[in-house]
Amino acid sequence: MVASASASLAKRGERLYVEIATSESEVREAQALRYQVFGEEMGARLKGEPGYDHDTFDDHCQHLLVRDSRTGRVVGCTRLLTDASAARIGGFYSESEFELDAIKRLDGRLLEVGRTCIAPEFRQGPAIAVLWSGLAGFVQLNGFDYLFGCASVPLGEDDIQAAAIMNRLRRQALAPEDRRITPRAPLLTTQVDDDVLDAPLPPLLRAYVRLGAKACGEPCRDPDFGVADVLMLLDIDAMSPAYSRHFLDRHGL
Repeated sequence: MVASASASLAKRGERLYVEIATSESEVREAQALRYQVFGEEMGARLKGEPGYDHDTFDDHCQHLLVRDSRTGRVVGCTRLLTDASAARIGGFYSESEFELDAIKRLDGRLLEVGRTCIAPEFRQGPAIAVLWSGLAGFVQLNGFDYLFGCASVPLGEDDIQAAAIMNRLRRQALAPEDRRITPRAPLLTTQVDDDVLDAPLPPLLRAYVRLGAKACGEPCRDPDFGVADVLMLLDIDAMSPAYSRHFLDRHGL
């Protein structure tokens, strides 16, 4: 089963373009890339058949793909779970890691973003911007008010690296108290003094922050993926105007 797409994103004649998967085979391409990145590169313990990262949420999500026009290869992807689909299946993916009451109480439509990844050789180029442009277009066309999702950060020894990254997020992009959530599995080291240790934001997390997203509290340890997940929330009305304009204009969405 493929969740029906309520908007298509057209090819634009550039090297990289974004589209919504409309068939099982296209979803499988995304699952294969996820396996390569999460399973082979990161060493995550994935469920399902070898070569593909698949879980029960996939069948209820829409899948956004970035393709290389020269080869047709999927080089980036993310999956989108709407509030309506989450209600039908009993909840969002993030609820396995966080108590999400503060998010679910928000007045407006919610879109969960997950399993985002970019092929290694495309991470220094425009692939993430192309993916975000498709996401921005999907949000605009379907009238979502908030998007949220988990951004993964490395744990480091005794979770020190994740704690150091949180130091940076607390200064730069921490959500107000009424939007804070609670992780079900907190870090082993929950805080490191700013003057002792700090760490730069990984690329995906940095992209969230540039859009205007806020961290909704402390990370959750994900032992299967060997990372810590930070729940990021973007209020569409508060999106950075420069980035919103750039992403929406880039593909004429």
